[in-house]
Amino acid sequence: MTAVSLEHTTVPADRGEVTLLIARQVEPGYEAAFERWARGILASAAQFPGHLGHGLFRPSADGAPWFLVHRFRDAEACREWQESPERAAWFANCEGHHHTEVARRQLTGMETWFAKPGTTPPVPPRWKMAISATLAIYPISLLGSYFLVPHLTDLHPVVGSAVIACVFNILMTYAAMPAVSRLLRGWLSR
Repeated sequence: MTAVSLEHTTVPADRGEVTLLIARQVEPGYEAAFERWARGILASAAQFPGHLGHGLFRPSADGAPWFLVHRFRDAEACREWQESPERAAWFANCEGHHHTEVARRQLTGMETWFAKPGTTPPVPPRWKMAISATLAIYPISLLGSYFLVPHLTDLHPVVGSAVIACVFNILMTYAAMPAVSRLLRGWLSR
């Protein structure tokens, strides 16, 4: 078996990929019907443009929720699936399965910045993510205080703060965090 180096590989956030996690509670006795329905909707989603993969995870204990996972090329592909007639048809035909959504999470932020491509390891400890985020935001805030803030002094503080938050968020998401996570990948995964 040949080892593959991941040092110069991009992480999902670099390309804008989206992971959608959905937890559904299934009433006891209806697990088989739910599993057939879930496998059907996942197979339907897999045929959809921009869908990169999926998974179905059984509950960890009696009474715990089931989890469905979708990966999409980008937010637009995720939105198109969520608003599609194919998806709506699956939900129109789920009567008698006795399941309800109890949680939903769309991952496009820090959770994906720290993932190695093709893997689903646990994210690093929060203290390592905090150090990484600090290293990423420090140069942005330093440069912002010199070049951006002086141009916002005439604006209402609420508007100025909104501009700063928007600019910082975009720079963190598309430039700073992907770069820092690549640079610190070895340390983050230890």
